[in-house]
Amino acid sequence: MESFVHLRKGTTPRRLHADLDGLKDDELGRGGFTGRTASLYRRNDPTQYKAVGPLRPTDVLASSLTPPDATDPAGAPLQLFHNADCRILLSRRGEEMPHFVRYVDGDVLSFVHAGSGLLETEFGPLDYREGDWIYIPKGCTFRQVPEAETTLLMIEATEEFRVPDAGYLGRHFPFDPALVTIPEPAAHDDDGRESYEIVLFHEGGPTKLYYKHHPLDVEGWRGDSFPFTFNIADYNVILSESVHLPPTVHLFMEATGVYVMNFLPKLAESAPGTETIPWYHRNVDYDEIAFFHGGEMYGVPMPPGLISHAPQGVHHGAPEKMRERARRKREEITRIGWTTIAIDTRRRLIPSPEYLANDLGAH
Repeated sequence: MESFVHLRKGTTPRRLHADLDGLKDDELGRGGFTGRTASLYRRNDPTQYKAVGPLRPTDVLASSLTPPDATDPAGAPLQLFHNADCRILLSRRGEEMPHFVRYVDGDVLSFVHAGSGLLETEFGPLDYREGDWIYIPKGCTFRQVPEAETTLLMIEATEEFRVPDAGYLGRHFPFDPALVTIPEPAAHDDDGRESYEIVLFHEGGPTKLYYKHHPLDVEGWRGDSFPFTFNIADYNVILSESVHLPPTVHLFMEATGVYVMNFLPKLAESAPGTETIPWYHRNVDYDEIAFFHGGEMYGVPMPPGLISHAPQGVHHGAPEKMRERARRKREEITRIGWTTIAIDTRRRLIPSPEYLANDLGAH
């Protein structure tokens, strides 16, 4: 239950996430930063611990992983995490698919970390490039034809992905659906082969279908369920001078129990005393995945392709040295240059053995 009155006890700053005077700002929040919160002001860095057990935070470089489709054109992406609401996968494909595919357990939302190419879909062709989000509806048949080796972070959701409610922002919401690229139909002719293979990805699968005709034979379509691409360069960042805004203001798309956000380069908060780096927190209702696409934060390069998992209830946040650097250099560094994809899940995520085998062991 939300409370109208926020209490203060002991020594606290007057403003939220500002004027800490040496204390460590630690938020214990419910509902993914939108519910009840308690801001605890500590003497010490709450991330300085050693974790033992299944809820320990992990960090893995995508480049250290070898998805099956990286070495076998007929291979599948590598599963990184799963729960009842979603699967998170990694694909690294350099050669075109020798068959068609269809995800039948849910919608698939993929981020293009590197590469470019073409998706042949039954709705029509879709070009993709670095920085694109690619949305494929559940059950849609497609084939990937890379132009350059392509790394995808993929999220398969059990329930439909949808555009978040814009609320009072209306058409000024950061994700403008008018800027998506939607395919035009382009029916394929049969090319003489005896059969066309479609691989169905599903729990307990795969299943293979063999058609005598080309499966991308659609002459036209109508409706409100279709694939599209959207590039993060067209995503508008919401800013505040006086407070570092929570991740929820960067929401891109959502499904039941799954929330996808874009953290993109932006102006740093400029009001005196305001903290410009996110506060320490333990998002007790959500697991958090951060996928570092690139960029830097206060002059410190972000490792491209780093996948970081923070289980719910476990402290995480930027190290104290980076926070001190941000305060010291706030007059000369006025921008935060990160580009990070974030995935929050309501249910706990179960890491795959392949992911855990490559943990950098930071915790």
